[in-house]
Amino acid sequence: MSVWLPTAPCTPAACLEPAGPTVAAPRAVLRLAALAALVFTGTVLFPLGGRLPAGWVRCWCRAVVRAVGVRVRLTGSAPAEGGLLLVANHISWLDVPLLAAVRPARMLAKSEIRRWPVAGRLAAGAGVLFIERDRLRALPDTVARIGAALRAGGAVAVFPEGSTWCGRGRGHFRRAVFQAALDAGVPVQPVRLSYRGAGGEVAAAAAFVGEDTLFASLWRVASARGLVAEVEVRPLIPPGRHQDRRTLARAAMYRTVWVHTSRMGTRDTHITTLRGACAHVHGNASGHVHRNPAGDHHPDRRGDRAGRADRHGGLPDAEQAPP
Repeated sequence: MSVWLPTAPCTPAACLEPAGPTVAAPRAVLRLAALAALVFTGTVLFPLGGRLPAGWVRCWCRAVVRAVGVRVRLTGSAPAEGGLLLVANHISWLDVPLLAAVRPARMLAKSEIRRWPVAGRLAAGAGVLFIERDRLRALPDTVARIGAALRAGGAVAVFPEGSTWCGRGRGHFRRAVFQAALDAGVPVQPVRLSYRGAGGEVAAAAAFVGEDTLFASLWRVASARGLVAEVEVRPLIPPGRHQDRRTLARAAMYRTVWVHTSRMGTRDTHITTLRGACAHVHGNASGHVHRNPAGDHHPDRRGDRAGRADRHGGLPDAEQAPP
């Protein structure tokens, strides 16, 4: 494995708590059958590509999420036209249709997916941009292809953490992809994704981390009761606001940090530490983020790399993470 491959410390054993309220098995099976029907419909329509109205694509994506029993709570909106780089934190395979529900976009995925028997052909037909994550020398070409798609007026969706996290922790935004937005002169649209249980608590049931299998994740999501996906479209970062990818990536990252209101009415930015494995961030309404004794605000990239690389792909960054 390349030392530049993005990884996360989240694993099913450390991050996925015992199942909360669940639905009966027959209902979970019906949900998965509905999901399969929608996916089949999507594969039939894939050859039409960009000729499908954006509204239809957004409705289909939301239907995919609803099919497995997950309610969608979407706030805010993204520009409907023009080049746009969509960036979000990464928790689950559900993140992909949720981002497309904000605005249909070409996804960035690892090149291995192209070789998958069925999914590879479908992904290529859907216009997915592939990245060879093991070849650092291929990174400039990937950035150039993303930039070309943005200059052509399209939207590209990326998970800059490059790895899925459990939802209680988060990773550092890799900076390379933001160079494409700078080169193309297009805005960056941060999107914050989170999953909550019936009681409003952060729910890890949707997380797809570590050595978790797709089937296990599908069954866990379809069996969950009251799972809600919160999609918050954050304020747009217009072109020219930041002059380099370091500050642009940092601005986008801070806009995707989970914000909650405490009982005292103060607004905190907080991601908890889970068994010492996940990052810990604590800040205030001013946006200041400081280190906490429980953990650094991003994992040491030179340290333990026992975590997994992202299921959907992410851009490695050939530079040191900012302090």
